Amino acid sequence: MQTRLEKKMAALKAAGRKGIFIYITAGAPDLETTYRAVQEAEKAGADVIELGLPFSDPMADGPVIQDASVRALKNGITTEKEIEIVRQIRSFSEIPLIGMGYINTMLHYGFERFVQDFQGAGMDGIIVPDVPHEESGEMRRICVSHAFHLAEFITPGTTPARMKETCVGATGFIYCVSNNGVTGVKKIDYSTIGQVCAEAREFTQTPLAVGFGIGSPEAAVEAAAHADAVIVGSAVVGRLLQGKFDEAMQLIRSMRQALDARYGK
Repeated sequence: MQTRLEKKMAALKAAGRKGIFIYITAGAPDLETTYRAVQEAEKAGADVIELGLPFSDPMADGPVIQDASVRALKNGITTEKEIEIVRQIRSFSEIPLIGMGYINTMLHYGFERFVQDFQGAGMDGIIVPDVPHEESGEMRRICVSHAFHLAEFITPGTTPARMKETCVGATGFIYCVSNNGVTGVKKIDYSTIGQVCAEAREFTQTPLAVGFGIGSPEAAVEAAAHADAVIVGSAVVGRLLQGKFDEAMQLIRSMRQALDARYGK
């Protein structure tokens, strides 16, 4: 049986549309905003929600999402509360939910228990940026056994041999990191990750989603030229932290409109 994510990505492909993944940190700036942001982001055109699971040392994230993590932790967000957040989201939405967190928290909770509990609550997969493919074999086995996606990463520095090894067994989507560095809005030449995406297509039919640096409709259109979806994080989270909720939703709407205008509805 297909997961929510697989169904969504297949529907987008069939319609000739590009997907938008919107990152929202669980509990930042507060729980009420988290729930409202998921609801309104979906209405604005988000296809997938990447739910940030706050961690004290989010090494792959830039200052905006680091700040969001700190605020969420100060608000008392724990793994148990994150599971409840997923349950609450499922009470009003069937949008695909992909968690994004760090391995220390998952190991402390117990990785298989983590997968079982989040999958049971309604999450569709997880992104773990601090575990390389070579060390994720047991994690991948557990995820497959629970129909739970573990996102693979490719970057401009991925070698051809590693590209094949990473992509062949990938499920759900592959996270294509547009540049070396941390998350955050920045000017990027997406042709570089475009070459990486082209290489990945030789080994997999799994959807490719480009992330890092996308902060405008123009950047979304440019990044989407090479992939099936774009991932938008800091540009939305920053506005939510600043209390600019409507502006954050308008950014999503403008990206949706720009992608549909360029790549079809």
